[in-house]
Amino acid sequence: MAHQSDLIARDIDAYLDAHQHKSLLRFITCGSVDDGKSTLIGRLLYDSKMIFEDQMAALEADSRRVGTQGGDIDFALLVDGLAAEREQGITIDVAYRFFSTEKRKFIVADTPGHEQYTRNMVTGASTADAAVILIDARRGVLTQTRRHAYLVSLLGIRHVILAVNKMDLMGWSQSVFDAIVADFSAFADQIGLKRFDAIPMSALRGDNITEASNHSPWYAGPPLMSLLETLEVGDDLQADPFRLPVQWVNRPNLDFRGFSGQIAAGTVRPGDPVRVLPSGKASSVARIVTADGDLAQAVAGQSITLTLADEIDVSRGDVLAGADAPPEAADQFEATVVWMDDEPLLPGRPYLLKIGAKLVGATITEPKHKVNVNTLEQQPAKRLELNEIGVCNLSLDAPVAFAPYAQNKDLGGFILIDRISNRTVGAGLLHFALRRAHNIHWQALSVDKSSRAAIKNQKGRVIWLTGLSGAGKSTIADLVEKRLHADGRHTYLLDGDNVRHGLNRDLGFTEEDRVENIRRVAEVSKLMVDAGLIVLVSFISPFRAERRMARELLGPGEFVEVYVDTPLAVAEQRDVKGLYKKARAGELKNFTGIDSPYEAPETPEIVVDTTTMSAEDAAERIVAWLDGRFLTEDFSI
Repeated sequence: MAHQSDLIARDIDAYLDAHQHKSLLRFITCGSVDDGKSTLIGRLLYDSKMIFEDQMAALEADSRRVGTQGGDIDFALLVDGLAAEREQGITIDVAYRFFSTEKRKFIVADTPGHEQYTRNMVTGASTADAAVILIDARRGVLTQTRRHAYLVSLLGIRHVILAVNKMDLMGWSQSVFDAIVADFSAFADQIGLKRFDAIPMSALRGDNITEASNHSPWYAGPPLMSLLETLEVGDDLQADPFRLPVQWVNRPNLDFRGFSGQIAAGTVRPGDPVRVLPSGKASSVARIVTADGDLAQAVAGQSITLTLADEIDVSRGDVLAGADAPPEAADQFEATVVWMDDEPLLPGRPYLLKIGAKLVGATITEPKHKVNVNTLEQQPAKRLELNEIGVCNLSLDAPVAFAPYAQNKDLGGFILIDRISNRTVGAGLLHFALRRAHNIHWQALSVDKSSRAAIKNQKGRVIWLTGLSGAGKSTIADLVEKRLHADGRHTYLLDGDNVRHGLNRDLGFTEEDRVENIRRVAEVSKLMVDAGLIVLVSFISPFRAERRMARELLGPGEFVEVYVDTPLAVAEQRDVKGLYKKARAGELKNFTGIDSPYEAPETPEIVVDTTTMSAEDAAERIVAWLDGRFLTEDFSI
């Protein structure tokens, strides 16, 4: 190494042995753009003697070529690895770096300062024990400083260090430092950040980084490295009740079945009684298995495999917990959501929620409020846009074991995933289960769906017609119902316009209202199928996510998607209701095909092209398709 530890040079074996027993601290650097985050990390790597000779040579060459220090070493280039970052002199992605000192190992995440990359900062902060919030002494506390401090507090990071950087450019003025600390302290009180350490420094020059600086005799605290080396890495979770989220059911052969994961809280020993959540089944621990052999005890933070004394059902995503103090399980919650996608959060739209290793379907209500991170004011909101933070209610399609995020990050933190693109679109923190989640239970009924269908001599289904306005959906649906009714089948037609006169009269045509419109109709359709009816649904239903949600409410084969395929130009030419004309004139906002998108089905059961067939022919095709699929062992139609 160009900067090499003295112990490495003297005795590599002794260094490796000492290194194995060091504690690990994960921390992030955050703050506004150009506050010096990457420079600080580069300086820490340099001063901790963790730079190889080839890295040093590349750093010197890059500093001369693209550096910002006039040919001197630009430490930020050690961290800013993306070409776009080097060209612009900013951090875009989260950069993780490892280094160590004689006392401790570190993993540091350099998080972006630009507002549009706040989601990346949340990613870096999610696993951190400490946060170093940098402030440019020339500019003081900025909007992004407050944003990051609020997120640090929200995510429950225990140790916060305020690094007032570039003090050399302010003549090491104590009054400047004190004013910045006072300003930040006032904001910290508002967000519940009870304690932080403040350090004056120059990351570029190395002042107060690894050693106390002669330029700040008025500062009596430790330099940054000493502070990082002495922060307590919490073992407090070991005193909590035992929790093990199951990440993998380990079944290498017929004679072994174990449940693998990292202990989220507590301590476990062979013989301890445990309970499986959310099922509630009980057993006891038989063995604690690791690659190095069985253990007599395991504690929070260890990755282990447990075997149980009884053969009970345990699946990936379940939680093994101490039987005397199991966590709650629920399917409805209040939560804080940090939105991380360019497309807004739409209330009522189905998403996937991943908590630990558990993946469930989730819908989100309209936000109770969103938070202005500058003023901490709670503001009304219909949706959440990129980087906005709001408090919402969640409804899941299956119960999950959980703990409030403030008590346990592993059991209280989750991400939201778009069901179509599989993008991570949000992150959240569970507050508590909603009381109604415990009070509402499914009532068993004597007459079930199959009984209601049998008395009608048919199988209940939803025939969902989707397409642009003017495609001919309502006309075709009406003709199909006439045919089915004439054949003695029990039907009902839900038409988009008709439903908006009653059930959905309170909804407009924003994206949020369109999502809720389809959600309600899908739930009504499900009830009608449960009654044994054949339901024809004629709605534009422009979004794939909501049509997929409607499909997933029903059983296999009960949802038949019919794409009434008509090009926009043809639909607009027909313009039976004069709506396209109004939309083109700007008199009708959020009109599908004009200023609101239509997402065509990808794999519909039936496609009818109304440019090549009449409405009667289209209806005949649908009925013929249904007749072929309706012939079952139970019914003959």
